[in-house]
Amino acid sequence: MDAKLLEILVCPLCKGPLLLDKTKQELVCKGDRLAYPIRDGIPVMLEAEARELAPTEDVGA
Repeated sequence: MDAKLLEILVCPLCKGPLLLDKTKQELVCKGDRLAYPIRDGIPVMLEAEARELAPTEDVGA
């Protein structure tokens, strides 16, 4: 994922920053506890496509 793209992308719900989870190929919003998938190098920034993080799931640093 391009670092410059990651700098400008925000959560579509809360407009907060996103963290890149390279192992799961997801962009994670800590505030909303949602993970947006990255498919074929393209982030899918749709709420309907986001996965809710489990209460015990670590959201990174």
